[in-house]
Amino acid sequence: MFGKDRTPPQTQAAQNPPSQPNPASAPAALALTPKIETVIGPNCRINGILTADGGVRVEGIVEGTIQITGNLIVAETGRVIAEVQAYNVLVAGQLKGNITANKVEITETGKVWGDLNVNSLLLHEGAYLRGTTNMAGDVEPPAYEPPRIASPRPIAALESADADSSEDEE
Repeated sequence: MFGKDRTPPQTQAAQNPPSQPNPASAPAALALTPKIETVIGPNCRINGILTADGGVRVEGIVEGTIQITGNLIVAETGRVIAEVQAYNVLVAGQLKGNITANKVEITETGKVWGDLNVNSLLLHEGAYLRGTTNMAGDVEPPAYEPPRIASPRPIAALESADADSSEDEE
């Protein structure tokens, strides 16, 4: 009667393991990291240092410092004024402060004022970013090779070549 239609807990866990969030409900950039464990609601305001070992979603206001090992998601209603260190950062709201992360993604509604230290950056059309971006990695720029221009032949050489070809035709 009660719970007959429910799947057993072990079957449900096997379908969606906790370390792999459902890709359909999370952005592609955040699909390979731990799930969101903490939500700062839209009516919540935090001042100070926010530290966490998992993911955090901000729908309210956070001021200060954010240091997390998981993902940080700033929802459309979220406002962050903080220095941020996180694994991945997704900004759909507003964030003012420097960000150090593996990947930063700014959606079409997202706005960021601050410097980025990242391995990867994804800006959607309409996203706003004001600051400098430093991408880590030892990628060498392509070698510059000036174009090769053939040296011009003297006019006398051209005339003699034309004369030779006209004699051959006769």
